[in-house]
Amino acid sequence: MSADLSAIDLPAVETTARLRPTRPAGPMAARGAGPRTGPAAPTAPPQVAAPRPPAAPPAPAPTTPPRPASAPSGSVRSVSDPLGPPQAAVPPRPASVPPRPSAARTVPPQAAPPAPAPAPAAFVPAPYGRTTGYAPPPEAPVETTTRLRPVRDRRSAGRTAAAAACAVLGFGLIGGALAGVWLAASEPGRPAEPVGYAEARELWHNAPVDALFPQTLPGPGAGPGAADRTWTRIVVAPDAPCSPAVLAKGLLAAVEPLGCERVLRATYTDATASSVITVGLVFTRADATAQRTLGEGLTARLGQDVPPALSGPSTVAARFGDRQRASWWTSAPADLPVVVTAVSGFADGRAVDAPQPADEATAKGRTDAVAQSGLGHEAKGITERLERLLRTTATAAAKEKKAR
Repeated sequence: MSADLSAIDLPAVETTARLRPTRPAGPMAARGAGPRTGPAAPTAPPQVAAPRPPAAPPAPAPTTPPRPASAPSGSVRSVSDPLGPPQAAVPPRPASVPPRPSAARTVPPQAAPPAPAPAPAAFVPAPYGRTTGYAPPPEAPVETTTRLRPVRDRRSAGRTAAAAACAVLGFGLIGGALAGVWLAASEPGRPAEPVGYAEARELWHNAPVDALFPQTLPGPGAGPGAADRTWTRIVVAPDAPCSPAVLAKGLLAAVEPLGCERVLRATYTDATASSVITVGLVFTRADATAQRTLGEGLTARLGQDVPPALSGPSTVAARFGDRQRASWWTSAPADLPVVVTAVSGFADGRAVDAPQPADEATAKGRTDAVAQSGLGHEAKGITERLERLLRTTATAAAKEKKAR
C-alpha cells in the first residue's frame, strides 16, 4: 500500500472532442433550411470520432453496472475514483455514414389534457318554410349585457305633440262654436242667424239680375205627374219700394212692421209658351225669430190676397193682368229674410173667375181647367227653385266675405 503509485502503468485515457454533426447534402439540406413550423425534433446525440488504439491492453471489464443512457457518450473516469476502471467507450464510427431518413424523427407528443365537452346547441325555431334545426354553438362566449332604456325618436315625439295640439285646438274651436250657438239661442229674442242670413239682405243690390232671376230656370219633376219643366225669362222689372202696386195688401201689411226693403219681380213662360208666371222677391230686415213667425202658414193667412201680375209688351205675357191670374203661392223661408211669391195664368189672356192657391190646384181629383193645365204646379215649382237659388247665392256671398 505504500508503493509508489507512479510505478503503476495506467492505461492512457484519450479525451475526444465533441464534433459538429455533418448534415448530408441533398433534399434534406434544402428542407431543413427554412424555419420549422411543427414541433421541434430532438437533436441526435453528437457523433464522436473513432478512438485511437491504446498503447497497452485495456484492463478487464468492470463488474459495475453500466451507466444510465443519460451519461455522456465519451469514455471518462469517475471523478470520485480517478483510478477506477474506465467506462465503456463509444463504439467506433463506421466508415460510411448511412443516409438519414427523409422524415425527421419526431418525439411522440405529450397527451394534451382532455378538452371540455361542448355545450349542447340551443334550439332555434327554423324560419317559415324551412325544417327545424339546431344552431351551432357560438364561437365566442355569450356576453351578459344590461338592458338599456330605449331612446325615443325626437321626430316622432314632435309629431305626436303636434297632433295632440291640433286635436286640442280642434275640440276647442268646435266647443266654442257650439257654445256660441247655444248662448245665442238661449238669449230671448236673439236666435243664432243661419249662414248667409245677413248677406241675403243686401242681395237685391249686390247680386246681378241673372243670379237672382236666371234667363233659363230648369224645373225637373215640377210639372203634373212629376213631369219636367223649363221656364224662360221674358220680363224683368226694376227694383221697387214696398207698395200696393207691387205687393198684395195682406202681404204688405205683414212685412211692413219687419222693415220692408225692396221688391224685385220678373215674368217667365214655360217651354210651350202656354202659361206665364210672375215671381217676386221681397227683401226685409226681419231677424231670425220674426222670419220664422212670418213663414208659419203665410199663404193660409193671406187668404185670397193674390200677388199682382207683371205683363210684358210684345211678349207672350202682354195680356197677363189681374183677370188672368189663376193660381198663386207665397213662401217665407226661415233661413232667409226674403218672401218669395209667384202667380200663374194662361198666356192666351183667358180670364179666371176664382184664383186658387197652389196646394188646392194640385190636389187629387180636380178636373177644372186650372188643375188640368198644371198652373198650380207651375206657381209652386218655380217658387221652390227660386228659394234654392237664393240660398245658394247668399251662402256663396258669406264665404266670399269671410275669405277677405
